[in-house]
Amino acid sequence: MKQPYSPRSWSLRKKPIASPELLVGTAILAVLFNLIQGAKAQAYPDYSSIRYQLLDSYGGPSFFDQFNYFSGDDPTDDASTPNPSGGRNSVRVESKNTYNSGLFIFDIIHTPYGCGTWPALWLTDGPNWPNNGEIDILESHNHGSHGNEMSLHTTGGCSMDGGERRQSGTSLEGNCDIGSDGNAGCGVTGDLGTYGVGFNGGGGGVYALELRDAGIRIWNFPRASIPSDINDGSSPDPSSWGIPLADFPSTNCDIGSHFRNLNIVANIDLCGELAGTSTHYTQMYNCPGSCTDFVANNPSQFEDAYWEFGGIRVYQAS
Repeated sequence: MKQPYSPRSWSLRKKPIASPELLVGTAILAVLFNLIQGAKAQAYPDYSSIRYQLLDSYGGPSFFDQFNYFSGDDPTDDASTPNPSGGRNSVRVESKNTYNSGLFIFDIIHTPYGCGTWPALWLTDGPNWPNNGEIDILESHNHGSHGNEMSLHTTGGCSMDGGERRQSGTSLEGNCDIGSDGNAGCGVTGDLGTYGVGFNGGGGGVYALELRDAGIRIWNFPRASIPSDINDGSSPDPSSWGIPLADFPSTNCDIGSHFRNLNIVANIDLCGELAGTSTHYTQMYNCPGSCTDFVANNPSQFEDAYWEFGGIRVYQAS
């Protein structure tokens, strides 16, 4: 029978091998090994090139045929639920198709802005929120002049803290869990040219979202500097586009388990839980009166509160 691995049974010839000095050295090696393994576990993910092929295209006269209009009560406590006489309703459309991964190219000509507005372009599974996650690609409120905010909202166990991130935007909160920081999510902000007047003035541009197991990345390209492989639509390669505006790596978040069955959503809420608060409506943007009164009585003030898309294309790994 094989003898147990015990120094007590070793001969005197073998015992010097287990001297105190060697045992200390072995302990140091074990610590170093654990540190190396820990570093590997925290390593930046592999964003190597993936070959993408076109899956879905949204555009032209059939654009809205591929979306459903959301007709339920607004889940963000919108000012127009119920709708004030003479005022405006919020609007929200959701793609009929759902996605677990892919490369999403949004050609955007105009982003909405104006007092009382809270627009967003995002991916989520509404009936199963937050279990299947939320990816906010563009989000702003009121005049929208503070730049775009991109964020993730998840159940517990997804964080952007403690790992390397390669992005040009500015990181905000690190915990993506909706139960943390009042559901602030883990966000990244862009400069003033990434939304609103600054973005629209140059003819808009392209936002690109890559959703894959390695992580989630978002790029913004002004109209004059859209990569050629996006313009020709053949097989865009994010690995050639340089540093993204926002980077949400999988270092401390299992992307595949937190984001799945996602619809493309474009909406413009009015007031709601964000745009209508005194902090944002009055203090940040000095909008007049109360948000609900403004929405109810000034329908002509919303001429810039619209999305205009040149098209949306969705690619999947081939």
